[in-house]
Amino acid sequence: EVQLAESGGGSAQAGGSLRLACEYSGFRVEEYARAWFSQVTGKEREGISAIAGDDGSRYYVNAVKGRFTISNDNAKNTVYLQMNSLKPDDTAVYYCAATKYGGHYYPLASTYDYWGQGTQVTVSS
Repeated sequence: EVQLAESGGGSAQAGGSLRLACEYSGFRVEEYARAWFSQVTGKEREGISAIAGDDGSRYYVNAVKGRFTISNDNAKNTVYLQMNSLKPDDTAVYYCAATKYGGHYYPLASTYDYWGQGTQVTVSS
């Protein structure tokens, strides 16, 4: 059974940093891509970043390029999202997700099959 569980959310000042972690189980990392999404109440879930399972290729949406970094620790079965230079607009619930297509690394919500429960990130000005 595929399971994902996020942690690391919280509050930060604008310009600060947070690191989100998503511990996963139930699949082989090389066979599944993983991604991070954000969602603001009343809006659709938006892709932030993704990492391919087969070769570790990474994708970032323009809004977070240069500020956020996705990485994976195979030994800990954990994918991270390092969030630097945070802005109030980054405030959202953040979800990690996985899809069984290992070569896929575009964060489009409809293409991901498994989801964590989400973690709140609040950035104040």
